[in-house]
Formats: sequence, structure tokens, C-alpha cells
Amino acid sequence: MKKKRIMVVGRRASGKTTIVNFLNDYKGPLKRTADVIYGEKTMDIPSSYLESPWMYKHIIALAQDAKKIVYVLDSKNPKETISDGFTKLFNLEVVGVINKAKDDEKNIKTCKETLKRIGIKEPYFLIRENSEVDMKHLKEYLLK
Repeated sequence: MKKKRIMVVGRRASGKTTIVNFLNDYKGPLKRTADVIYGEKTMDIPSSYLESPWMYKHIIALAQDAKKIVYVLDSKNPKETISDGFTKLFNLEVVGVINKAKDDEKNIKTCKETLKRIGIKEPYFLIRENSEVDMKHLKEYLLK
């Protein structure tokens, strides 16, 4: 039986790889993800898989090896073009993360509406910029 990992999905520059590195306790440099990168505890999915609906099939197939899915949304770019109800395709928990958050209630509210629209239920994790406390809270939840 394959080891189940946490699948991390999101748009380009949303902070996916930073979250993946934190979950895997990796302290090295950030690398652009051109293909799926399997870490000890995670799968880092390239943003190109979200950019075209015909690539969704790859995300769906990779989800077979996941125990949870983390959908990362950049609070600076809160609108997603992903299909309504997209995450309802998966038969496992999809966790919504609003990353790079500042005290901009309008953008945070838009992010929450977007996460709801694509099918992710609350609670959502809010990760403020450079907040190790927020990252630890997310890690504890995901790895329990």
C-alpha cells in the first residue's frame, strides 16, 4: 500500500511550496514546481494543473494517494477561476488556506467566499505573512 500524503494545490505564487517545505521540515531553498514533487509527508502539485480544466484529471488521479488536500489561496489575489464546486470531486477532506494574509478584511472575506464557491467548508486557516505560529497551527491540524 502506498503512503498517503497531504496534497497541496494552489495557483502560481500562492505559497504552496513554502507550506510544503514547512510540513516536511525542509529548510533549503524554494524551487519552482514543474512536476509533482513528493515529499516525506506531502505532494506539491504544479500550478499548471489548475490553469487548464483539461488538467484537472491529473489532480483527481493524484488524489488517490492523498489523505487530505490543502487548497492554498493567496489573499493578495483572492479571486479564483476554478470551477464552482471543484473540490466536491474528492472523497476526502479539503482544507482551505488563506495565505499571505494581512489585516485586509475585504480580501479575506473575498477569499472565504471563493473557498465556499469551489466547495471547501469552514474552518479556513489564515496564515499571516511570516507567521510561524499560523504555520504550526496548520501543521498540527494536518498531521494529527
